[in-house]
Amino acid sequence: MAHVVRCGLIQLANPINDESVPVAEIQQAMLEKHLPYIDEAGEKGVQILCLQEIFNGPYFCPSQSTRWYEAAEPIPGPTTEIMAEYARKHEMVIVVPLYEEAMRGVYYNSAAVIDADGTYLGKYRKQHIPQTNGFWEKYFFKPGDGGYPVFQTRYGKVGVYICYDRHFPEGARCLGLNGAEIVFNPSATVAGLSQYLWKLEQPAHAVANGYFVGAINRVGTEAPWNIGKFYGTSYFVNPRGQFLAEGSEDNDELVIADLDFDMIDEVRQTWQFYRDRRPDAYDELHD
Repeated sequence: MAHVVRCGLIQLANPINDESVPVAEIQQAMLEKHLPYIDEAGEKGVQILCLQEIFNGPYFCPSQSTRWYEAAEPIPGPTTEIMAEYARKHEMVIVVPLYEEAMRGVYYNSAAVIDADGTYLGKYRKQHIPQTNGFWEKYFFKPGDGGYPVFQTRYGKVGVYICYDRHFPEGARCLGLNGAEIVFNPSATVAGLSQYLWKLEQPAHAVANGYFVGAINRVGTEAPWNIGKFYGTSYFVNPRGQFLAEGSEDNDELVIADLDFDMIDEVRQTWQFYRDRRPDAYDELHD
């Protein structure tokens, strides 16, 4: 019998784009906007759901404003507790990307993984932190520690890398070596150079590493920064690099696909990349 897992991605526009509004109010509005979509996912039988990068608010990194430090919270913490309730309610694994406060003055761009019974399994912290116009992330985030963990959930082995991490194939390979069956890439990226790469790099990661990928990007534009249009186009791709489901560029959506994890064995028995790789010849990668 095939091992089919129904997976989902939620792409949403931020509802409040007004710097005069308190950060907590903006976050609450975005959280409340997500809840009906999470319920919809559960009602449609989604077993593993992933939200977008720093899902409960805008992508504030164009700002370089200390006000957005208020958006950070512990993991586990209040938002993961809410998501755990929804995970239990729907018996659904949820990947929850958040702005994490590890200690006073130390922040990470992270994603918590919550199992289908509401158990907090752990977190991934974004490893690669960009620092360029519109994406001043080093102002807000410390580079992640803890490597590339893979989480054994009720329905399968889940890995995460966040947004800019997708440009670095070493992390994608680490997740494969650590046993991931599905890798999620929650992102916040705008039209321009990245849009062309959006549907190239991650199908290539899926093929090279023999796993499924779920890529999520938010939609809309966000004032007052207006760095560009977040182009959505969230999608699932299989280990052959074939697209299984895809969201629009503009609309709030729940994207769902049924993934047959048995395909991983089928593909890896044909393309023996793990057998034929030569880590002894890759010393330069450590420099």
